[in-house]
Amino acid sequence: MKRNIFFAIAALATLSLHAEEKLSVVRVNITSQPWDFLRPWGKKQPTTKRAIGAVLEGGKVLVTGDLAGNAAFVEFEAAEGGRKVPATVEFVDYEANLALLKTDDAEFMKGIPQLAVAESSLGDVLTVWQLESNGRLLKTDGPLTTAENFAYPVDGAFLIYRMTVQLQGRDSSFTLPVVHDGKLTGVLMAYDNASNNANLVPAPLIQHFLKDAADGKYDGFPRAGYGMSAMRDPALRRYAKVPAEVTGGVFINNIAKDGPAAKAGMKKGDVLVGIDDLAVDQDGNFPHPKYGKIPAGHIFSTMHFVGDTVKLHILREGVAQTLDATLARRAPSDYVIDPYIMDKAPRFYVLGGLVLQEVSRQMLREFGADWLRRAPERAVYMDRYQNELFEDGPKKIVFLTRVLPTPATVGYEEVTSIRVTKINGVELQSLTDVPAALEKPMNGFHKVEFDEDPKTIYLDAAQVTAVEQQVQQQYRLPTLKRLE
Repeated sequence: MKRNIFFAIAALATLSLHAEEKLSVVRVNITSQPWDFLRPWGKKQPTTKRAIGAVLEGGKVLVTGDLAGNAAFVEFEAAEGGRKVPATVEFVDYEANLALLKTDDAEFMKGIPQLAVAESSLGDVLTVWQLESNGRLLKTDGPLTTAENFAYPVDGAFLIYRMTVQLQGRDSSFTLPVVHDGKLTGVLMAYDNASNNANLVPAPLIQHFLKDAADGKYDGFPRAGYGMSAMRDPALRRYAKVPAEVTGGVFINNIAKDGPAAKAGMKKGDVLVGIDDLAVDQDGNFPHPKYGKIPAGHIFSTMHFVGDTVKLHILREGVAQTLDATLARRAPSDYVIDPYIMDKAPRFYVLGGLVLQEVSRQMLREFGADWLRRAPERAVYMDRYQNELFEDGPKKIVFLTRVLPTPATVGYEEVTSIRVTKINGVELQSLTDVPAALEKPMNGFHKVEFDEDPKTIYLDAAQVTAVEQQVQQQYRLPTLKRLE
């Protein structure tokens, strides 16, 4: 009898081990080293993050883009620990917070089952997967409470799933797969211990991301390129000449230059009442069959792809029109102030001790989570209103971010956080214009102009050249400029 019990226990242990060997996950270890945007000539200290990646079709591994950002080294580790293999980032979308990783070691991925991706509905019980140190799968259930548009870590707003779940602290928890009925339905990207609320990158975004990447050419999530205001105010509706029988619609208050809406013929003052066959209400929402009312931006960004054409149903002076808009994505570098810069070094130019940089939100975020209050007020204002302030240029905002004390900058040490508009009479469209401008000093001096006090300063051109080596050695700068 004891012998039979022994064999039964051994059989159960074998089944358990067999199940663990076939988990649809791997551990992901990433060492990242971001650039320091306040000291643009150097990098910050490297950090290592551990996560659980979901294994998808083709042996690719899905994690958050936040995990993969500025990756210097990536490796996969077997779920139960032990074997490790190098990996690489194949595709990453920082806006949608998703990254697809791969390894060239086919043997490592052999036998690991692949997860399909499927949407969930409100009220579904979802399961968050974690791993114990011994590779045992830890499952924690919780209901999907809401699906709504929410600000993502880097830029913009997309759909999120929000669930209530009480997670246990474990290592490798930077990114966690969330499943429903044996299929991947989301990737955990944020968790609040106090409220037990978890925000997930949801299946619709994951499906869009994977479909876009399937042909080897990734285009990203498109936008329409307009800004709008809600139209609950009866006076605004009368001003826009909205007929009484029309109950929905939003007021178009901004059009991105050369964007899809602008090219389609949309104008400020139009009232958007529908997209394709979907009505837009007074708050800019549409009725989604699974999630209820969510913002109409979801139609463009997630229900369509770059290059798709959508019909914009508008009222102009009360008259109904239909515009055909071909959706596109605006790259971060196409903005006057980049919404983010990842996997790329910041541009800068040290002129005699003046540190010139291009304003980016990545630089502003260096001031911490409260950067809207702590970062230079002028730069925050320009970032917020860049579409209105710089509709006709420049390409980038050149900013004096700090002054390194040198013989060439005596008296200017307190001048900082100010926009540089011209050098030697040359209007600066970006830092790229600085070298050519410096070739033409005025009577032996470099004339540097700003858009506010002190308006103008002068640097002795010969002295600037003479102190270059001193500046580089004194402040241990690997280079005095980076323009690529």
